Amino acid sequence: MTTPRPALLIAGHGTRDEGGAEAFRAFVRELGRLNPELAVAGGFIELSPPPLGEAVAELVERGVRRFAAVPLMLVSAGHAKGDIPAALAREKERHPGISYSYGRPLGPHPALLRVLERRIDEVLGDAVDRSEVMVLLVGRGSTDPDANAEVLKAARLLWEGRGYAGVETAFVSLAAPDVPSGLERCVKLGARRVVVLPYFLFTGILPERVRRQTADWAAAHSGVEVRSADVIGAEPELLDLVMERYEEAARGEVRMNCDACVYRIALPGFEDKVGLPQQPHFHPDDDGHHGHGHGHGHGPSHGHHAHAH
Repeated sequence: MTTPRPALLIAGHGTRDEGGAEAFRAFVRELGRLNPELAVAGGFIELSPPPLGEAVAELVERGVRRFAAVPLMLVSAGHAKGDIPAALAREKERHPGISYSYGRPLGPHPALLRVLERRIDEVLGDAVDRSEVMVLLVGRGSTDPDANAEVLKAARLLWEGRGYAGVETAFVSLAAPDVPSGLERCVKLGARRVVVLPYFLFTGILPERVRRQTADWAAAHSGVEVRSADVIGAEPELLDLVMERYEEAARGEVRMNCDACVYRIALPGFEDKVGLPQQPHFHPDDDGHHGHGHGHGHGPSHGHHAHAH
């Protein structure tokens, strides 16, 4: 007898922006439409309905006992490493008999790099020589240096082989350089034409902040041509990549890199985090983060991280 495939649970970050929240919900609906043989549900860690627990309850009501959870996130920061695994562990206690596997974040996958390249082309048009263009890739920003480093990796991969003058990085919250500083750096490197590229899946408060800060800076620097590109969005490449992450998790083939994890490795300035449980956190200048009241251990004695390394 063939074992049925596990259901797909999509875990989102959450936003106070209703447009961004609806973009996530529409994306989950589209995944379900494209995969009618699969039970698909999605929920948020914070800020937006439905909460992740409600999505799990929906699957359980549909008779699901096994599911694969995929974090719909570009980098592995606190939510993917701590909050989602803690939430899933709590749901396992609430619904005895269920089991789940946990997938990895999306990362700078070549498919998403193609979408980012397309977003740049959309604002440049055909007449512009790429060698005259500097790209400023703007990430969310995190207190986790490993997560911020992933944005720089995406920038480097976007630069390689595409002919841009360069790809620099900035962050909209919690990490330096900020957007104005990133634009100043581009100018110091000789840029006269810059495309600001938000490294976000969907619209929301933070991508809009990137656009606003870009417009403000451009208004004060008339000698530099600055254009704002769009977010990644619900492109076919994103839909396919989520299913790729689902298949990995369903087969139990997830491999994550612990080489720069602050909970295992003593990085300069972050030595106090080694072995600590994940704590609830407050990011007052971010998208309205608030604490979650749960935690999990990352101690060296753990055979596995709770965040599925």
